[in-house]
Amino acid sequence: MSETPQIEVVVPEEELMAHIDKMAQTLAPRLTGEWTIVSILIGATPFTSDLMKALARRDIHPTLDVIWLESYRDARESSGRVVVRADLTRSVTDRGVLILDDVFDTGRTLAFARQHMLAKGAREVITCALTQKPWAPRGEDGVDYCAIEAPGRYLVGYGMDDAGKYRGLPYIGALD
Repeated sequence: MSETPQIEVVVPEEELMAHIDKMAQTLAPRLTGEWTIVSILIGATPFTSDLMKALARRDIHPTLDVIWLESYRDARESSGRVVVRADLTRSVTDRGVLILDDVFDTGRTLAFARQHMLAKGAREVITCALTQKPWAPRGEDGVDYCAIEAPGRYLVGYGMDDAGKYRGLPYIGALD
């Protein structure tokens, strides 16, 4: 059995939930009409679940779908290539699409996902990441909404992993 590495808590659970509730408050006025939330598997799953609950408390009930995009596999750095491992199950034609991701880093995954949704007929696409790295693109190439400005460290927990491990931690931690 391998030893668990030292994981420093960067964003404790209570603070994480406060950030997500604030994000729901920010997004709520934007999500009028027909919207689909598209969660990027696997990392955005906990964020998606908690954000959907926070939106529901505000009487906002978008459709939920997922897309499995992969650019990291089990490495700590992006391969530079985005692969669709599993696509949407519902049509997004003429709907607004809110894409959720766990970490906004190089911007490749969200840029790919945005174009993919527009090609499928979405009327509008907005992006939202739980965390954003300091070097991530800003402005036109940036993420539309970000809950947490993350440190430039390797993050785990709350859906984020290291070779598949530590996704279930209830906080965001850093490995060095």
